[in-house]
Amino acid sequence: MRPFSAGRAQPRSLFAHLIVTMTRNRFLLRLFGLLAGAWLLVPAARANPGGATVTYRRVFKSSTPEFIEVKINDQGKATFDIRQLDEDADPEPFEVGPAVQKKIFDLAAEMKYFAIASIDIQKKIANLGQKTFRYENGAEVHETSFNYTINPTANQLMQIFEGLARQQQDLVLLQRQAKFDRLGVNDALMQFESDMDHRLLPEPERLLPVLDQIAADSHFVEIARTRARALAERIRNSRDN
Repeated sequence: MRPFSAGRAQPRSLFAHLIVTMTRNRFLLRLFGLLAGAWLLVPAARANPGGATVTYRRVFKSSTPEFIEVKINDQGKATFDIRQLDEDADPEPFEVGPAVQKKIFDLAAEMKYFAIASIDIQKKIANLGQKTFRYENGAEVHETSFNYTINPTANQLMQIFEGLARQQQDLVLLQRQAKFDRLGVNDALMQFESDMDHRLLPEPERLLPVLDQIAADSHFVEIARTRARALAERIRNSRDN
């Protein structure tokens, strides 16, 4: 049996000391781990500070409205800006459901996030307004513009965005009429009903709160209350089916 030596004991002693020290400083180890994790996430956060965004913009002079811009973020945030060109930009937040949000990003992916050749038909036709799709994800930015296209994916994406813009216009009009012009509420409801009949609105259920408010308020004329009640019932029934 070999004699016990101090030289062999020293590494074991140091290892034991290290284990004791680490055990006593678990808090410091956890803190170090959190700091290291945060440090690793900084480059990713800088590269992609707000997530990916798909934007639709339409500029059509001498129309009403002349400017439409709708932005959808992959984190669930959305804004719309609908106005005349001589008015100041005033984007406002609104809600978009997960299904519509996913559809928008799926269609954008089919179009390679707009890193594609021109989709404009490039023929002499009437001016229908300059439409632009734009994708932003950190330093990655792509966009494509067109007056008229026969690309089916682009047209489907455009219809969704145009529908969201129309939906917000209907909502804003109803809210404004309910507040400032009660006699004009029925006309606003008829406009909303027409848009529903033509299947222009991706999420008509977003207007349920204002429809319920009108239906329950005796200060509005009965024809408006009845129409609001019928529209709300129609939306709820369509959701259940």
